[in-house]
Order: sequence, then structure tokens, then C-alpha cells
Amino acid sequence: MFRLLGTLRGSQPVARFQRSCGLFPVSEEGGCSSEPSAEEARDGGICNGAGALRSPAATGRGVSNGVRSSRGPKGSTQKYIVKNYFYYYLFKFSAALGEEIFYITFLPFTYWNIDHSVSRRMIIIWSIVMYIGQVSKDILKWPRPLSPPVVKLEMRTDAEYGMPSTHAMAATAISFSFFLATMNQYEYPFEFGLAAAFVFSTLVCLSRLYTGMHTVLDVIGGALISAVLLMLLYPVWDTIDHLLLTSPFCPPISIIVPLVLCYNYPKLDYYSPTRGDTTTILGAGAGATVGFWLNNQFVAASYAGEDFQLRFPLLTGKTMVVMLARFLVGIFIILLTRQLMKSVVLGMLGYHYKFPMRDLAARRRPEVEVPYKFITYSSVGLTATVIVPLLHELLGLM
Repeated sequence: MFRLLGTLRGSQPVARFQRSCGLFPVSEEGGCSSEPSAEEARDGGICNGAGALRSPAATGRGVSNGVRSSRGPKGSTQKYIVKNYFYYYLFKFSAALGEEIFYITFLPFTYWNIDHSVSRRMIIIWSIVMYIGQVSKDILKWPRPLSPPVVKLEMRTDAEYGMPSTHAMAATAISFSFFLATMNQYEYPFEFGLAAAFVFSTLVCLSRLYTGMHTVLDVIGGALISAVLLMLLYPVWDTIDHLLLTSPFCPPISIIVPLVLCYNYPKLDYYSPTRGDTTTILGAGAGATVGFWLNNQFVAASYAGEDFQLRFPLLTGKTMVVMLARFLVGIFIILLTRQLMKSVVLGMLGYHYKFPMRDLAARRRPEVEVPYKFITYSSVGLTATVIVPLLHELLGLM
């Protein structure tokens, strides 16, 4: 058993998965070196993604065709060869499903166009799961896969520890909480919903191996932790949802508890983006939770859940146009809010602590990073749940 766990924690299974999907480092046999050999240079040929020789004139450039590079910290680069572009784009897209670009689009889209109760449950589960995952990384301090033999396609998060994979945790939490929240409220084939949740989470999990950012054990551990948390929270999430909507203590608790958790985040010997990312997530969740409470106080009838099953609305041309309009208006307001609050909050903190806005080292200090990101993203969460729906109603998009 320990031998199996040791193997799953190693870098070789990740490297073998990458090779089976057509991703190779340029220095590996069967690929090509980062510099052309003397024979290749004499013949005027270079190595393309399939390992064949072509002349520079044929490619129109003097670098290896099919050779890409990922830029790491301090300007370092790692060159690699892609021999199967289907897997490359599939897993690059799947990896994005665990990034901010997905959270800031899918979660609000669900709130504006599908069901408020479903969105509430996903956001609460997502916030809890991601906090536990991020803190676990910095407590366990398990390293990421070694390179070589692994090719690393994402260098920003390489400074973080690996266990558990928060991509795997978030994908499992969001996909299965969406499935669990809708299966008793909407009429659709149970098998279809289960399969969709499984495929979504599996693609994101595999993308973490393909990009070389996690070991197999990291991914399995992340998915299992998320599944256990879902099983523990599912029996009580109606109670939690009710308290968040009705308790007069909801707004202060939703702000104070996440802030305390962010300020008391585990300290590391070097800077890691985990604290900032955690603050972003908890801030967005806090702002959204306050928004849920405000909506329930003033427009309760529009936000109450139903006990009977509903069919998903028929996607007519008019319905799709309205949904698209809601989404585009909402995303524009969210991005505008984020950019405005970043500038205002960072400017105020820079004035208070006497540092220029471009000083990256100062922005990484806890007394700056925590309020900067928490205020910015709590404003985003509040805007998405309160301001945008009001604007939708004003524009006749409800």
C-alpha cells in the first residue's frame, strides 16, 4: 500500500501520462534539443513537432516548428514539443475551468439565468472547499512534480505546494453540487446529470497531470476530499442556506469570519500566491453571501426555492438572446467593478503605508494583500448578486 502511494506521489506517472498524450520536453529522445545539432545546422534543418527535419525556409522562421516554451519565475523558460494538439487544447481548456476566468463567468451566469438557490449552494460549497484545500497545501507542504522529467506548462502556481489539487477540489465541488442542487428541483435524466458532473471533474483532474502541476496522488486526494466535504455538507445545506438568508447575524459573520481566516493564514518561509488566491475566493464568497441576505430581505419572493420539480426553460431564440444580454451586461459591470475597486483600494493602501502602486513587494505584504483583495472581490460578489440583478430589471431583462 505504501509503495503504491509512493508511486502515485512520484513524478514518473505524470511524465508517462504527458508522453502518452504527445507532450515531450525538447531534450528527450524522440523529440529534439533546444539547440540544433551540428549535423542539423550543416544541413540547414530543424526539428518539428513530429520529429521530422524541415528547412528554415520551409517554416518561414529560424526556430523549431512545434517547439513551445513556458515562462517561469525570473524569466526562466522550459521548452517542450506538442505532438498531439487535440490533447493540448483540450487539457489547456479544461485547466481554465479551475481558474478565475471560469469562476467569474459561470457562477454569476448561474445566478442570473438558471436558479438563485442553485448558485447560492455552489458558491458556499466552493468557498468552503477551496479554503480547506488552500490551507491544506501550506500545512502539508508536499512538493509538486519534478521537472525534469515532467513538463510544466503553468509556471505561476509552481511556487505553491501540491497536495491537494485545488483544481480537482473545485471541479468536483462545483460540478456535483450543481448536480445535487438541480436533480430534485428540475426534471432531467439522472444519468445525464451524473455523467456530465463526472466528465467535467475528470477533465479538470486530468488537465492537472497534463500541465505537469500535480502528481496523481494530489489529484486523487483533492477529488476525494471534495467528495467527503460534499457528503458532510449535503444533509445540512438547506439549513445553512436558510440561516444565511434569514439570520440577522449573517452580514457581520460573513465578513468577519473570512477576514479572520485570511489574516491568520499559515505563514511560509517565502511568498506564495496561495494566501492571495484564498483571500480572493473568501472575499467573493463573503460579498455574494451578504448580497443573498440583502436580496432575501427586500425581494424574498423572487429568491425563494420551490418544493416542486420544474423543467428547464425551453431555449427559444428570444430566451437565448435575453440570457446572453444578461450575461454580457453583468460581466461588463463585474469587470468594471473589479478594475475600479483595485485602483481605489490599492491607491488608499499605498497612501496609508507609503508605497507606490507598482511596488510588487509591498503589495505582497499581508497588511496590504489581504484588505486589497478582500475588499476588491467582496465588492465583486456584492455587485454580482445585488447591483447586476437590479440593472437587469431596470433594462427589462428579467
